[in-house]
Amino acid sequence: MTNLSEFPITQRWPAEHPDRIQLYSLPTPNGVKASIMLEETGLPYEPHLVDFAQDDQKSPAFVSLNPNGKIPAMIDPNGPGGKPLPLFESGAILLYLADKTGKFIPTDAAGRWEAIQWVMFQMGGVGPMFGQLGFFNKFAGKDWEDKRPRDRYAAEAKRLLGVMDGVLAGRDWFLGADYTIADISMLGWVRNLIGFYEARELVGFDDFANVAGWLERGLARPAVQRGLNIPARPA
Repeated sequence: MTNLSEFPITQRWPAEHPDRIQLYSLPTPNGVKASIMLEETGLPYEPHLVDFAQDDQKSPAFVSLNPNGKIPAMIDPNGPGGKPLPLFESGAILLYLADKTGKFIPTDAAGRWEAIQWVMFQMGGVGPMFGQLGFFNKFAGKDWEDKRPRDRYAAEAKRLLGVMDGVLAGRDWFLGADYTIADISMLGWVRNLIGFYEARELVGFDDFANVAGWLERGLARPAVQRGLNIPARPA
């Protein structure tokens, strides 16, 4: 049996199935990238809830795995060379799982880099901008009299949606006919933008028909529906 005792995080979140990938996460737009990918690939894994309400992500146990104190993070007990591999950053996790399984990333070099560039687009643009808009529109920022910060992020979110809409014209997915990690990286963020962040009208989402169609197709996938709720939030 695989021994994960060298990882302090397993003292806080014990592994019932140490031979499976250990996922430490919460169903946020970043967190669901990992859970959706794991559901899509069919890899056996064990999810552990990192509860933000309890500041779990700041605990010494969690920071021992991810010094940046962000979810998701994971341990693959069967990593390269058969050794356990700790890993954090959602984009890195997507790439690792794609390479491990040979799924949801093209095998040819040009296609592979096309997928990677869109994952980087999400990490450098979509995530930070949509997240900041969510703060200023949904959370404490909405009480600020000065709406310039909110409007700045709303304008950038609209610009990014325009980029996405143009690429998706005549395509089902970002790479065309094939659903890849590029799509998985963005589904949770777009869903949150118009749902939880309540910014649908603010960004004029209904003007981006190609993005709306893509989101509908993505959310219809059974693995996506499952992954959006893993780990289950506290009752």
